[in-house]
Amino acid sequence: MPNDLPIRKIIHVDMDAFYASVEQMDHPELKGKALAVGGSEKRGVVAAASYEARIFGIRSAMSGMQAKRNCPELIFVKPRFDRYKEISKQIRAIFYEYTDLVEPLSLDEAYLDVTENKIGNPSASIVAQEIRARILEEVGLTASAGISVNKFVAKIASDYNKPNGQKTVNPEDVLKFLENLDIRKFHGVGKVTADKMYQLGIFTGKDLKAKPLAYLEDQFGKSGSYYYKLVRGIHHSEVKPNRIRKSLAAERTFNENLSSEIFMLERLDKIATEVAKRLDQSKVSGKTVTLKIKYSDFTLQTRSKTLPYFINAKDIILETAKDLLYQEKMSNSVRLLGISLSNLNTETSTSKPVDLKDKSVSVQLKFGF
Repeated sequence: MPNDLPIRKIIHVDMDAFYASVEQMDHPELKGKALAVGGSEKRGVVAAASYEARIFGIRSAMSGMQAKRNCPELIFVKPRFDRYKEISKQIRAIFYEYTDLVEPLSLDEAYLDVTENKIGNPSASIVAQEIRARILEEVGLTASAGISVNKFVAKIASDYNKPNGQKTVNPEDVLKFLENLDIRKFHGVGKVTADKMYQLGIFTGKDLKAKPLAYLEDQFGKSGSYYYKLVRGIHHSEVKPNRIRKSLAAERTFNENLSSEIFMLERLDKIATEVAKRLDQSKVSGKTVTLKIKYSDFTLQTRSKTLPYFINAKDIILETAKDLLYQEKMSNSVRLLGISLSNLNTETSTSKPVDLKDKSVSVQLKFGF
């Protein structure tokens, strides 16, 4: 049995319906009610939904009109991202009292490596329980957590006992856990890939594990080796405290569809101002400007231009976005515009080739969870 796998204890903390929960905390009259953050009954999309709203099938990215049809009593509130960021900082401050190895994924979730933690507790499960209790006591919100030997399994586990719960997948249980997992739960398996796997008779991790490496590579190319390793518990990705930002963007959905390019330019000016502000706050620049256009029929189009130098100034961002806007005629009225900057000056290549040998996770059975 190979013995060179890194021994890690990973916690994935995921706040419960974060945006909606913050709104219900700050506005007690909203507690217990079906609530949607973002969108409206006429326009826009839902950014988050309370658990009371989720009973009606309301989810993030659903149109406000559909959400209202699902739940006529639904209450819409405008998002307050400054407030969410404030709360997120409080939560992260708690994380850092346990470990410096914190990798935020968004405002409401993060990975923590507590293999060696600041309170010296060998049980990652107890550490997770204590963190969740402190978040509830000090912030007033509930969190769920998943605990296991790698990021992939920990993230899946955090969904199992939501809201306000946690699940530990012990080292000796990882392989069985993955075998019983629906194939749609595997990272990198989207709808198209899942449909193909179904056609090949692959419905669970056990079905996937039964397929040889050569077969998976033949069917899925480079992704085949990734699936082959993942279902065997081989996921070496470390918790990276300083995650490299790949892009920075801002977008707006309009109350009324825009058909005039003059009105579009006015909106682009404001969006470019926001992008420049975020670039300045993050102290980054980029070379590639992308204009995102969503038409009134919900079709989506992107247009990109890569400059020979890094930029972060609003005027240059706006001028480039204008060029992209005039690149071709609009095919319909527009309901959303967005600008993103990628190819940032923070990007460096640090990836290393991964050994494809079948390294079993069972080597980690000897340390407690």
